[in-house]
Amino acid sequence: MSDKKLQKLSYYAVAWGWALFNRPIVHNDRFEAWVHGPVSPQLYQEYREHGWNKIAAPVKEAHAFDEEMTNLLESVWATYGDKSGNELEALTHTEAPWRAARIGLHPDDACHNVISPQTMRQFYLSIYSGD
Repeated sequence: MSDKKLQKLSYYAVAWGWALFNRPIVHNDRFEAWVHGPVSPQLYQEYREHGWNKIAAPVKEAHAFDEEMTNLLESVWATYGDKSGNELEALTHTEAPWRAARIGLHPDDACHNVISPQTMRQFYLSIYSGD
C-alpha cells in the first residue's frame, strides 16, 4: 500500500480507538492536519523514503494485539481498506476532526496543527452505528 493509505488507515484506527475506548491505542497517536489529510509525523519519518511508491514491507515487526484491538483493526480495514489513499484523503477532508484543525487556513496552506483526540472521539461517536 502507499504511504498515503497507510497514514489514513492509521489515523482511522487511532480515531476509532478514541471513539470506542476513550484512550490512545498506540504510544504516539499524534496526527496533524496536513494538506493531504491527517498525517502522523512519526509514520511519515519512517516511510517517507517510499514517496508515491508502494510500501513493500513494514519498517518494524508487527505487534501482537489483544482481541479488542484486533477487532478494532479488522473493523477499520473492513470499512476503509478497499479505498485508495486518494479516496481516504477526500473522505478525511469532509470530516470534522481534520476540518477543525485547519480552521482559518487555505486549502494549500502547510500546517502542523494537531487533530484533537477529543474532536476525533466526539465526531466518530456521532457517526457510530455499531452495537
